[in-house]
Amino acid sequence: MKIVDAKVVVTSPGRNFVTLKITTDEGISGLGDATLNGRELSVASYLRDHVAPLLIGIDPHRIEDTWQSLYRGAYWRRGPVTMAAIAAVDVALWDIKAKAAGLPLYQLLGGASRERVGTYGHASGQDIPELFDSIRARLAEGYPSIRIQTGIPGLKAVYGVHTADHAVDGAPIPHQGARPLVEDWDTSAYLRHMPTVFEAVRNEFGPELPLLHDAHHRLTPIQAAQLGKDLEPYRLFWLEDCTPAEDQNALRLVRGHTTTPLAIGEVFNSLYDYQTLVSEKLIDYVRSAVTHFGGVSPLRKLFDFAAQHQIKSGIHGPEDISPVGMAAAVHLDLAIHNFGIQEYSGYTALTEEVFPHAYTFTSGYLHPGEAPGIGVELNEDLAAAHEYKAAYLPVNRLQDGTVHDW
Repeated sequence: MKIVDAKVVVTSPGRNFVTLKITTDEGISGLGDATLNGRELSVASYLRDHVAPLLIGIDPHRIEDTWQSLYRGAYWRRGPVTMAAIAAVDVALWDIKAKAAGLPLYQLLGGASRERVGTYGHASGQDIPELFDSIRARLAEGYPSIRIQTGIPGLKAVYGVHTADHAVDGAPIPHQGARPLVEDWDTSAYLRHMPTVFEAVRNEFGPELPLLHDAHHRLTPIQAAQLGKDLEPYRLFWLEDCTPAEDQNALRLVRGHTTTPLAIGEVFNSLYDYQTLVSEKLIDYVRSAVTHFGGVSPLRKLFDFAAQHQIKSGIHGPEDISPVGMAAAVHLDLAIHNFGIQEYSGYTALTEEVFPHAYTFTSGYLHPGEAPGIGVELNEDLAAAHEYKAAYLPVNRLQDGTVHDW
C-alpha cells in the first residue's frame, strides 16, 4: 500500500477547521485534524507546501517511522504549528491502518479499558443566579462533572463566561475580523471572588458534584498557590492552568502550598514540556490534545509516562478541535488505563454535517463507536461551501492596559 494523495481542507462551519485527507492506492482514506485556533492558515500552508509532498509514495502503515521523519527530519522541532501538522498526519495514518484492519482504532491501541468515557461540561454565568441556571442545564444534559466559570465584579468580559461574544456553553467564540477583541482583568478581584462562587455552588448543589475550574494561566505561582489553598474546602476535581507552566519549576511552589488537584498542559505540544511536572508529581492530570501534541502516537507515550507517576489524562476538548480530533481522543480515552476525564462541549449541527461521526454522547458519556478507523468522515462538498473566515481569540489586558496572559 502506498500514499497517492494528501489533501488539505480548510472549512468554517461556524468555526475554522483544518483537515488533512490522506488517500492510498487501495482507495483507503484517513483523516487528521490540524486546527490551530487563530493560526489555522499557518498549519494549512505547512501541510500543503512542506509535508504533503513528502508523503506521496510512502507506506502508510509505517506510522512511527513517518512521525519520526517529520519530527526529526525538519531540523526545526516542536512548536504548535509543526506539531499540529504532524498530528494530522499521524491520526490520518492511524485511521487508514485501522480501516485496513477492519477495526475501530481503540482495538489497535490494546482494546477497551472501560465501557464508556466520562466527560465534563462547561457552566458559566455573569453572576451566581445565571451560573446556577447554567449548571442545571449541564446536569439536565447528563454531564456527570461541571467546569465552573463566572463573571468578576467590575470586569466587563471574562474568559469562559457567556456574553454576546461568547457561546452559550461558555466557550469563547473567535472574533471575526482583522484584530482580536480586548478583554480586561484584575487578579485581586478574581482571587477575592472565586472562593465565594464555589461556596455558593456547594451550598446549592451539594458536596458530591465534581467541580472543575480553569484559571487560564493568569496567576503567578504564589497567587496560584493562594487560590488552590482557598478552594480546598470545596474539594475541586481539579484546578486547571493555574499559572503559565513554561517554567515547570514554578509548580513546585504551588504544589507545596495546596492539596487542590492540578491539571496542566493544553498549550503544551511535546513530552519535554512535561518532564519535570510528571517526574516530580507536580500535577495530577495532563491536558494536551491529540491535535496539538503530534497525534495519537506521542500522546499515548505521554500517558504511559504519566501512569508511572499515578497521573491521569484529561484531554483538551474545545470546539476548536474538530470532530476528527475529538474522535481520536475518545479512542485513546477508551483504551488507556490511566484515563481521568474528557472535556466535551459538543458541536453545532452544521459542524456535525460537515464531519459525520460514529462516536456518541449519551447521558454525559462518550463512546467512539465500532466503525473501522476513527469513525469520522468529511463531507467535502459541504465543507467547500463554508470558506475560511479570519477569526481570533481575545487579547487580555490589565486595568492599566498592560497585556496579560490569556
